[in-house]
Amino acid sequence: MTDLNPYYVPAILSDTDAERRHRKEYLAAAFRLFGRFGFSEGVAGHITARDPEHTECFWVNPFGMAFGQISASDLLLVDHSGNVVEGSYSVNQAAFAIHSALHMARPEIVAAAHSHSVFGKAWSTLGRLLDPLTQDSCIFFDNHVLFDDYTGVVNDPEEGKRIAHALGGNGAAILRNHGLLTVGRCVEEALWLFVSMERTCQAQLLAEAAGTPVLIDADVAAETAAYLNHPYSGWFSPQPMFDQIMRDQPDLRE
Repeated sequence: MTDLNPYYVPAILSDTDAERRHRKEYLAAAFRLFGRFGFSEGVAGHITARDPEHTECFWVNPFGMAFGQISASDLLLVDHSGNVVEGSYSVNQAAFAIHSALHMARPEIVAAAHSHSVFGKAWSTLGRLLDPLTQDSCIFFDNHVLFDDYTGVVNDPEEGKRIAHALGGNGAAILRNHGLLTVGRCVEEALWLFVSMERTCQAQLLAEAAGTPVLIDADVAAETAAYLNHPYSGWFSPQPMFDQIMRDQPDLRE
């Protein structure tokens, strides 16, 4: 446990097996949260977590399994060649194509999340970045990009590399005509950024439908972003969500 000091950064547990178990349980919880928030769209969508020992591999959801049913034991371990190293299900080709490139390009990230959530894909059709309209939206100020080149379903690893290149060192991307993508230094942060981005898309769509929103000044937005983007905030902010889903659905740890 942490003492919750404001400079806390989630540390890798000294026991590799314990860290792996932790990541898998929180990854399963993240999928249950995706299901609870209605982020599912058929078989589309995926979240990954890098294995703490075999860092060239990542854990991902089985292809075709509902987010709301995923438990830790269902997760697949996949290498950067697309081979299922551990698990008895098939892997989503798009998940491999996108996430393998992200994990290779960004060794500091632990997790990445993507789905075809309603407000995210609606906003993605506009081909624009999000504006700093609210305090919450400032987390994406100078921290997200627009991947402005939709070429169809992402099944080619080369397309994944292009997305990873466009993302650069940012925490999130709007994939034009597709949806949202977020990354994090832990599973919790990737999930938190995705939920926040979906809600930010919703808020801006509502604000622009109602009138002409007033933007937060750039210097204030930058100062707010520095606070919201601290590793502690990315880890701690979604803890109530994770605590509740784990309490309500303890079977996800199985």
